[in-house]
Amino acid sequence: MIRLATTTATLALMTGAASAYDLTILHTNDFHSRFEPITSRDNTCSPEDNEAGECFGGWARLVTAIQDAKERADNPLLVDGGDQFQGTLFYTYYKGALSAEMMNALGYDAMTVGNHEFDDGPEVLKTFAETIEFPILMSNADLTSEPLLKDTIQKSTVIERNGEKIGLIGLTPLDTDELASPGPNVVFTDPAEAVQAEVDKLTEQGVNKIVVLSHSSYKTDLDVAKNTTGVDVIVGGHSNTLLGDMEGAEGPYPTMVGDTAIVQAYAYGKYLGELNVTFDDEGKIVSASGAPILIDRSMAEDPAVVERIREAAIPLDEIRNKVVAEAAEPIEGDRTICRVQECSMGNLVADAMLARVADQGIDVAIANSGGLRASIEAGEVTMGDVLTVLPFQNTLSTFQVDGATLKEALENGASQIEEEAGRFAQVAGMTYAVDPSAPVGERVSDVTVGGEPLDMDRTYGVVSNDYVRNGGDGYSMFVDAANAYDFGPDLADVTAEYMAAQDGAYRPYTDGRITMK
Repeated sequence: MIRLATTTATLALMTGAASAYDLTILHTNDFHSRFEPITSRDNTCSPEDNEAGECFGGWARLVTAIQDAKERADNPLLVDGGDQFQGTLFYTYYKGALSAEMMNALGYDAMTVGNHEFDDGPEVLKTFAETIEFPILMSNADLTSEPLLKDTIQKSTVIERNGEKIGLIGLTPLDTDELASPGPNVVFTDPAEAVQAEVDKLTEQGVNKIVVLSHSSYKTDLDVAKNTTGVDVIVGGHSNTLLGDMEGAEGPYPTMVGDTAIVQAYAYGKYLGELNVTFDDEGKIVSASGAPILIDRSMAEDPAVVERIREAAIPLDEIRNKVVAEAAEPIEGDRTICRVQECSMGNLVADAMLARVADQGIDVAIANSGGLRASIEAGEVTMGDVLTVLPFQNTLSTFQVDGATLKEALENGASQIEEEAGRFAQVAGMTYAVDPSAPVGERVSDVTVGGEPLDMDRTYGVVSNDYVRNGGDGYSMFVDAANAYDFGPDLADVTAEYMAAQDGAYRPYTDGRITMK
C-alpha cells in the first residue's frame, strides 16, 4: 500500500444524492525529462544515493506508484498537466521520443500541451503527438494556420469510464509565444473564454463531468474556475505548485473554488497526484478528497524500467559524467528563490556570460531566471550537472541598447514577481533595487552600471542568451537592439568553462547586486 504524503482531507459538498459515480484522477505535471531519480533539490541523483534510499521520483518508481493507485481505484483516470519536454540530456538527445515511450507504457489517458512542448517548434511537437497513444489537448490556441498541428491537437475530447462520459479540455499558457517557439502560425487566446466554449460544446453533447488539464499556473487556474461554469476539476501545471497539508504547500489539495476542485502535484515526478471525486447523477461533485503521493524510497523501482533507462542513458554518459569543475558549497538555483531575488546560480551564470565577452565592450549581463532549471550540489560538478541547470542549448547574444531600454528590461523582469515568473533578471556588471509593492513599470530603482548611476541616454553593451535577445520572457525591447549577434558559444559550455577556470573550487555567493525594498 502506498503511503500518502499528507493527511487526506475530504470536502463534502453535497449530501443525499440519488446515485454516485466515483472517479480517481491520477495526475502528473512538469516532468521535464526526469526519467532518473532526483535529489531533494530536483537534480539527478547518484546511483549510490539512490541505493541508500535518499532519492525521489524517476520513471521506474512512477510505474509502481501508478500501478498501485490504479489497483485501489474503481475508475482510474491518468492525465498529465504538460511540460514533459526539456530539462535533462534525455530530452536534448531523444527530443520527445522517450517521453512518448514512457507515457504510452504508463497508460496515460490524455495530456495538455505545455509551453516547453513548443521548445523545438511545431515539428517536434507534431512527431510526439503522432507517437503517443492518447489525445493531446489545447483549447486556447488557433491552429488553423499551422499545417503541422491543426489536425494533430484537439481542443477537447471525451472518454468513457465504466459507462460514464468524461470531458477533457486542454489549456496552455497565454504567453507561450514569449516562453517558447510555437512559430508565427499559432495564435493563443484567453484561457477562460476558450475553456467555457469547450464546456458548452461538451455539455450540448450530454457530457456532465468535465476536467480541464491546465498548464497555465495555479493563479490562472483559480481565475478560470471563478470565470467559468461547468468545470468540475482543474488539473494544473506550469507553476510547479505543491498543494496539500505538507510543509511548503501553497494551498489545500484540492483547492475548491465554488464547485470546482483544483489540484497540482509539484514537478519532476516527485509526486503523483491522487484525487478521488464522487459525482451525483447530474454530474455535480458530492465530494473531493486526496493528496499528492510522495514518490520516495518506499516505492519499489520496476526492474525492467531501470534497465530501459540505463540503456537510454548510454549515449549520454560520456558527456554528462565528465567532471568539469568543483563547487565548494551548494549553488542555489531553486526557482522559488531565483525568480524573486538575487541567487547564487544567477550570479554564476551572469558572471560567466560577462566574463566571456567583457573584452568586446560589453558592460552588463542579463540572465532570465526561467533559464535556470536546477541547483548544483557541493563537490565535483559534471557537465551533466551544468546541462541540467542550463538545458536549453541557448547561445550567448551580444547587442547594444541605451540606458532607458535597460531600465525597461529590468522593469519587465520585475513585472511578474508575484507569480515567480521566469523573466526575473539575474545580472552582472550592474546593480538594481526592486519594490514588489510598487505598480508594474515603476518597481525598479537605484540602477547602476560599473558603479555609476544608469545614464538613460548612454549606449551600453549587453550580453544575454539568444532566447532573451529575441524577445523571450517578455524582453521584446531587445528585439531591435543594435549590433545584435546571437550566435555565440553555448551558455552551458560558457558556464562550465568559467567554473573550471577558478583557482580551486568555485565558491558560490551573493553580493547584494539586487536588493529588495
